[in-house]
Amino acid sequence: MGELAGLFLRLGATAFGGPAAHIAMMHDEVVARRRWLSEQEFLDLLGATNLIPGPNSTEMAIHVGLARARWRGLVVAGVSFILPAMVIVLALAWAYVRYRRTPTGAGLLYGIQPVVIAIVAQALVRVGRTAVRRSPLLLVAGLTALALYLLGVNELALLVGAGAAVLLVRGAKRLSGHASSAVPLLLAASLPLAASLPLAAASERISVDLGRLFLLFLKFGAVIYGSGYVLLAFLRGDLVERLGWLTEQQLLDALAVGQVTPGPVFTTATFIGYLLGGVVGALVTTVGIFLPGFLFVAGLRPLMRFMRRSTWTGDVLDGVNVGAVGLMAGVTWQLGRQAIVDVPTAVLAVVAAAVLFRFRLNSGWLVLGGAAVGLAVTVLR
Repeated sequence: MGELAGLFLRLGATAFGGPAAHIAMMHDEVVARRRWLSEQEFLDLLGATNLIPGPNSTEMAIHVGLARARWRGLVVAGVSFILPAMVIVLALAWAYVRYRRTPTGAGLLYGIQPVVIAIVAQALVRVGRTAVRRSPLLLVAGLTALALYLLGVNELALLVGAGAAVLLVRGAKRLSGHASSAVPLLLAASLPLAASLPLAAASERISVDLGRLFLLFLKFGAVIYGSGYVLLAFLRGDLVERLGWLTEQQLLDALAVGQVTPGPVFTTATFIGYLLGGVVGALVTTVGIFLPGFLFVAGLRPLMRFMRRSTWTGDVLDGVNVGAVGLMAGVTWQLGRQAIVDVPTAVLAVVAAAVLFRFRLNSGWLVLGGAAVGLAVTVLR
């Protein structure tokens, strides 16, 4: 147990670069170095994480802990991986609340925000290629989700609708052997499903309630598939638009903090919780968003082999994934208008995107570079 805790505490404190980098580091440690798992066992666990909602790298840590030391290992590995990032983000949230209104703080954020947009855009392109896989059906599903999101349809409804629509279209094709009605059937299935699920909070502005805050983040952790950046769409929809608890700029700043810290991107929830409810709020949002991952890994692992072999389950997951990409595209567009406000911020966004696509530089370094440029521009004005 001590070795398990030590490994994941170290990974949680040093694992920069997003879920793909986190999982590569885990593979090196638990397969190549320690031989806790075989190559096939590791690949099986990785496949399992893609079938359940939540942060993939954190769920991978939980899977490894369960395989290594059963239930105690599940808890120790997951908590150890989350804890360092949570503590770092909490410290940055305190500094943000204290110093953001100073000229220095404003200058740093001025440069960071357009870089963050470029980072999300690069992630969007990467996961979009994987999700669509040159399938016209999946492309239409993703574009439909994007259009409906921009029209104001609820995010969770769109994910459910996209999954159900792809299942219906592919099921109809398998049963009938005809594909000519695929696109109309997809649109017909998506629209009523998306419109009929009023699952979000009420739109009126209310004071922050910790119980409701916990339930919101529990919902986020239980339904978000794909990249951690999909979380942005849910945060914006519930906390910015419907409840008015956050501003667009605070949401961008929260994502920026998630980029410069190690560990899972979902610790953005810690930052937001601190803004809304102090240390207690940070604990509430962190527990809420990560708890479903622990429960899914513990409860669904016996079903994973069946789910991976089921054509019908695969159809739903394909639809949910492209729906998530549509949400990512929509929120990137909306937040981009908030972050890119003049020529310097536009240049920063373009240069950051070019560097990411050409050199695949660690995003943390780009965020720090954007902060330096933003501070310099602010001082020279």
